[in-house]
Amino acid sequence: ISGYMILFLYLCLHFHSSHHHTTAALISRCTIQSAGDVAVLDYRAPSLAANSISTHFSGDREAAVVLDVACGTGLVAQQMKRHGFGHFVGIEGSQAMLEVARESGLYQDLKQCMLGEGQLPVQWGLFDVVVFVGALSVGQVPVDVVKEYCKSTKPGGYICMTTRSNHDNLQYKASLERELKQMEEEELWTCVESSQVEDWERAVSEQEHGYISGAVYIYKTL
Repeated sequence: ISGYMILFLYLCLHFHSSHHHTTAALISRCTIQSAGDVAVLDYRAPSLAANSISTHFSGDREAAVVLDVACGTGLVAQQMKRHGFGHFVGIEGSQAMLEVARESGLYQDLKQCMLGEGQLPVQWGLFDVVVFVGALSVGQVPVDVVKEYCKSTKPGGYICMTTRSNHDNLQYKASLERELKQMEEEELWTCVESSQVEDWERAVSEQEHGYISGAVYIYKTL
């Protein structure tokens, strides 16, 4: 497969959550194939996040309500369903991706929302698990969005987040980790996992080769 196609798929996966009209056309063109072509990028974030949540969550998985933030076409919900979770609410900025997610039959509710704009489209204190996969990267959503969505989690609930560790995203990752630490100091939650993963996904830029690294964070609300 060509480098241009890999880059195209990369954009589909990483710019689905919050960009405005400049990326809407790109999203519409690539939405349908992005889920099927995840293997091209060896995009592991959804499965890594689901595995980490499964390790720490000890409650009733069938009854647990999961908020999938920037849900895209439903890649995270697919992985979490394999671990026994079955009740999903998705938030996504792209109408085209929402349609694909709706057709998957995985979600009990889907809402269109650009992250970081306006009020949360969900009830506070409702969710057992909140998942951010693929949205927390440079050029997508501000790091303070995390604090807002923390409010939607039940006390004792879990928030799982992922981000990339490649050169272009290092400044954002540092800002994100400062925000996570600040929230811990404010006693909003406690860290239960912070994992660095070497083979996160296939590199697509000319400056990087092989695979880039990434990180998974899981916090438990207090």
